[in-house]
Amino acid sequence: MAASRLISIPRARLAVIAWLGFIGVVTLSGCANYRLGTGATPSFATLYVEPVANQTLLPQGQAILSTQIRESFLRDGRVTLVNSAEQADATLTITISDYHREVAAGRADDTGLARKFNVTLGAVCTLQDRRNGKAIFTLRPVQAVREVFTDSGQLQAEYQTLPLLAEALAVKVLHATLDVW
Repeated sequence: MAASRLISIPRARLAVIAWLGFIGVVTLSGCANYRLGTGATPSFATLYVEPVANQTLLPQGQAILSTQIRESFLRDGRVTLVNSAEQADATLTITISDYHREVAAGRADDTGLARKFNVTLGAVCTLQDRRNGKAIFTLRPVQAVREVFTDSGQLQAEYQTLPLLAEALAVKVLHATLDVW
């Protein structure tokens, strides 16, 4: 009885070790072909981003958004930005079409005044393939929303939030342009 008990313990351990080994091989083989990034390759290698147009009453909005969009494409690295439309395989046109705020929370001492706003920045984008003259997409809406707390004053709070809002919109423009449609 004691001899059979000694033999069964190593077999149980061997079975557990074999099972863990099998699980480890299956798990690691699933990660063997993993690639960092989106995996999407755009149909163009060079891109010209036209200066952003502004159809709203947002002062200096186009300069901030143009900078953020160019920086987001540079950080991504899937396409090369060029300085003129003639050098580009594709051209991206962005127009700021919406800027508004909605009251999200009132002040505790005066409910007629807002303590927090949701500020929305919206744009429409058009991506044109210059090699064949066809539009890849036309007037695609893109929108970003950020919260603004007015504790230090509404004007100052919105002014400080604008670069963050433009950065969030730039990332969405990047994904709309380069990711699989």
